Amino acid sequence: MTWMCGCYGLVLLILGVMGQKLPTRDEGLFQMQIRDKAQFQDSSVLPDGAEINGYLFRDTPKRYYFVVEEDNTPLLVTLTPCDAPLEWRLTLQELPEDRSGEGSGEPEPLEQQKQQVTANEGTELFTYKGNDVESFISTSSPSGLYQLEIISTEKDSNFKIYSTTTPESDQPYPELPYDPRVDVTALGRTTVTLAWKPTPTGSIMGQPIHYCVVINKEHNFKSLCAAEAKMNLDDAFMIAPKPGRDFSPFDFAHFGFVPSENDFKDRSLTTNRALSNKMSRTYIPKPKVADIQNICIGNKNIFTVTDLKPDTQYYFDVFTVNTGTNMSTAYVGTFARTKEEAKQKTVELKDGKVTDVFIKRKGSKFLRFAPVSSHQRVTLFVHACLDAVQVQVRRDGKLVLSQNVEGVRQFQLRGKPKAKYLIRLRGSRKGASTLKVLASTRAGGKQPFPALPEDTRIKAFDKLRTCFSVTVAWLGTQERNKYCVYRREVSESYGEEHRRREQNQCAGPESRRKSEKVLCKYFNSANLQKAVTTETIMGLEAGKSYLLDVYVVGHSGHSVKYQSKLVKTRKYC
Repeated sequence: MTWMCGCYGLVLLILGVMGQKLPTRDEGLFQMQIRDKAQFQDSSVLPDGAEINGYLFRDTPKRYYFVVEEDNTPLLVTLTPCDAPLEWRLTLQELPEDRSGEGSGEPEPLEQQKQQVTANEGTELFTYKGNDVESFISTSSPSGLYQLEIISTEKDSNFKIYSTTTPESDQPYPELPYDPRVDVTALGRTTVTLAWKPTPTGSIMGQPIHYCVVINKEHNFKSLCAAEAKMNLDDAFMIAPKPGRDFSPFDFAHFGFVPSENDFKDRSLTTNRALSNKMSRTYIPKPKVADIQNICIGNKNIFTVTDLKPDTQYYFDVFTVNTGTNMSTAYVGTFARTKEEAKQKTVELKDGKVTDVFIKRKGSKFLRFAPVSSHQRVTLFVHACLDAVQVQVRRDGKLVLSQNVEGVRQFQLRGKPKAKYLIRLRGSRKGASTLKVLASTRAGGKQPFPALPEDTRIKAFDKLRTCFSVTVAWLGTQERNKYCVYRREVSESYGEEHRRREQNQCAGPESRRKSEKVLCKYFNSANLQKAVTTETIMGLEAGKSYLLDVYVVGHSGHSVKYQSKLVKTRKYC
């Protein structure tokens, strides 16, 4: 069999070889095709025994031709849709026996040769419409001109074609085992374990193969190129024939290069309609990387997929790939829903009572507040002792609050008769979180947590530093509160990392040694611009480092610590 070009201008070559005796397959030519398949990608020549990639514009058919010179020739044609369902048809056309210019050596005019091949639709051998990998196979094909016509009516699409006259010996696609199903052998909240039987191509025939596992949330894929097209919609969108053979330079408008009006003046109505059709196509955004994954795992046939979301349905496909030919075969895919997250115990909040909450790193806690009496509003206090936490509040299932909280925050929520509140606290990614939470329906009265200024840093005055004392200042509020100062000697190696680890704002003065206490005093200012107080801490040693803490204590006894300050006395005075 000799494979010939089907872009009509190449029919001249087909007719020119009619008088020659051609072999079923030229092995030298075949090896050349295997080495340099790129030469066939942008033409309508179908090489014998090699797979080519093709591209279709929507509603624009594409035709491929080849000649079978000898009767009783085996024939296999396999077409793999990648992006969309395709319609394809294989027909057999008789070659013209008489040619003008027989004795002169001059070929017929090109247009006349086109008409000879295209005027007769030929004998239809096979038709298919869909997105399955489908094949036409015949153990004994007659000689003649074969035409393969492909069209995509949904959208621009990629596809692959493999054709051969020696299907028994080639076998480029890996074989599937007698049971080609993918099984789910273990299921967790974030993991799924898959297993499948090995391909005979690798286990028995010894050919080089590996397996690729594709995971997504939408559907199973029938071919590896379909999965790759989904993963790379932007890139696949640009894989199109080069200008000059299958489309004109004006079709670059399809890729965003819009021609000027002058470019259209001399073009026909048909061309303008086709161009308008291509320019009006809807661009599909590229899916997120997390939406679909392709993991190639070597030749093992058991694999555990990790980092999945709980209570989510996933589709799993396995493809065996012949690494020598880079051609693949799909197993029968499967799907599974991961298990739900373990339901956590919900903590009940009591009206007006402080509740201590501990959350693991990246963990969550649920609190429930159900006031027993009718109420107009709910006051929610959240004191994040360490890193910031996320707070979400739902009233009767409706989200009414979602914020990140650092330090002490107070929220006012509108109440409803018999309303119930579900509070979700999500911890930090850096480490575990400790919180104090209070919910109250009582209007007025003393607040459980002391008021804090926006800036809770402690300022040290370097010029007032001596060998035996340091002077510090901090901001207050309009509310009269009690402030207690504590000191602790630390080593020379004590740095900011140590200070950050010890920055637990919920640890009050009761956790400190009596020997570390410096003083306690009350302070407030009606003018916030003047709400600052200073204190000189005496009795220190020369050249020593100290960690200073200031605690503000509320009326109910709950305290909040300012940011610790590391100071050092002068060594020489």
